[in-house]
Amino acid sequence: MIRLLRENKKKVVFLSNKPLETREDYASKLTRLGIPTQPDEVINSTFVMVHYLKKNEPQARLFVIGEVPFIEELKRTGYTITDEPKEIDYVVVAFDRTFDYRKLNIAYQAIKLGAHFVATNPDRTCPVEGREIPDCAGMIAAIEAVTEKKVEIIVGKPSPIMIQAVLDVIGLRPEECILIGDRLETDIKMGKDSGIATGIVLTGVTDEKTLMEYKHTSDQPDFVFQSIADVENLLIG
Repeated sequence: MIRLLRENKKKVVFLSNKPLETREDYASKLTRLGIPTQPDEVINSTFVMVHYLKKNEPQARLFVIGEVPFIEELKRTGYTITDEPKEIDYVVVAFDRTFDYRKLNIAYQAIKLGAHFVATNPDRTCPVEGREIPDCAGMIAAIEAVTEKKVEIIVGKPSPIMIQAVLDVIGLRPEECILIGDRLETDIKMGKDSGIATGIVLTGVTDEKTLMEYKHTSDQPDFVFQSIADVENLLIG
């Protein structure tokens, strides 16, 4: 399907809220799955967070709740990473399967001293083979609970910060795009909020029962696809 889209001169980018791997890693994975992909065709929350920080606080010292690839990407772009609360300008929170009390305490101490509190994505869960596991929302909620401070910015879906990054990369206007995903509260909401046509695929997190629960909300998708083949029929057929 992606091959046919490209043959028909359609621009394609892949969006992910996951900060667990680099854009190069995700491009390699898609390529191994039979979808040849370049790193600049992948936009994940790591990419968006780096650009947000570079634009707003290029010299900030960071404490990062996240896994090694995310931390290394921030280091590569020149950021100083520290776990000394008095030195921390920004607490940056991502999906972190190594989240523990030590990290929570450092975040608490830094934020109480005035550090900013930002995050990559708001997802409650992350789908894995046959089940779901807690995602970044769990880390955000723990820090909000102890600091009594709300997260200031979340850059991933459904944030307008992410969709602007997408539009900048592909060089198109919202009305020239369609956003296709499997989550109503992130993918579809982001498209709706940005004036982009949306399509939900019922082979991921959202099933027909969940879709019906959203029937009378503003997050109803413009198109419903039983499978990715239906997307091909709409965009090319």
